[in-house]
Amino acid sequence: MKIANNLAVSIHYTLKNDAGDVVDASEGAEPLVYLHGHQNIVPGLENALAGCEVGEAKKVSVSPAEGYGEKNDELIQAVPRAMFTGVDKIELGMEFQVQNSEGQAHFVEVVDVTGEEVVIDGNHGLAGQNLHFEVEVLEVREATKDELEHGHVHGAGCSH
Repeated sequence: MKIANNLAVSIHYTLKNDAGDVVDASEGAEPLVYLHGHQNIVPGLENALAGCEVGEAKKVSVSPAEGYGEKNDELIQAVPRAMFTGVDKIELGMEFQVQNSEGQAHFVEVVDVTGEEVVIDGNHGLAGQNLHFEVEVLEVREATKDELEHGHVHGAGCSH
């Protein structure tokens, strides 16, 4: 069976940056399982995997536009330290979950702390970077009705 929209796909992957450093990998852990065509993975990788079959291995390079996007300077902003109620010590690299104006949750990272201001960055950590994947397709199967309705593959720990 070839990878196509609405199929559940299981892959092992290694993700490297332009310098060749491993940024993330599934080897030694559970494979990544996703629902193809439902934006569960970055678009460039999803597009490259369409038509692949079980056992196929592939190297895929993804530009920022087809990965986590270009770095957006508007997502870097200084906010009052007072916004971090209940946090005694704010340090570089700390991550906080926030809600945007539409009520969607996402993470920001503390990139600077000065006096009464904290500079946060809402860009994904891989925004603006080329992504280099080495992927092996492990399984391709029909998605269940529930998986299609929910837009993602159900597995251990799924709350649906």
